[in-house]
Amino acid sequence: MAITQAIANAFKKQLLEGDQNFSSSSGDVFKLALYTSSATLNSATTSFTTSGEVSNTGTYASGGDPLAGQNTSIASGVAIVDFADLSFTGVTLTARGALIYNTSSAVTNAAVAVLDFGADKTATSGTFTIQFPAFTTAAAILRISG
Repeated sequence: MAITQAIANAFKKQLLEGDQNFSSSSGDVFKLALYTSSATLNSATTSFTTSGEVSNTGTYASGGDPLAGQNTSIASGVAIVDFADLSFTGVTLTARGALIYNTSSAVTNAAVAVLDFGADKTATSGTFTIQFPAFTTAAAILRISG
């Protein structure tokens, strides 16, 4: 079992087919789910799965939470996407990675990106926060360049 950071292959195809919409005003709803080291997530992941997902605790429930504050931009030929940081409170959990996925009807629960935390991250009766990188062409969580 392993979690490998990647943009989902199916997402790339869906993007070209117009099935993914990151518009801040009328875009799709994206969620983030947390996974343990027993999960297998990589570029071949096609959709949200409960296999290897962390257990319900505090404000974390199966499927995770919607991502807010999505925003897009383009600079120097690089298109970027950003989300607001996401926190789960009152949790006791250990997570190795996460899955960003789209809950829209066009591509129900379609995988977008796999996040590998590099090691297990733990919260004990506390807050577990996913802090997204800076909204820049060099760091944004999703970047498309030519």
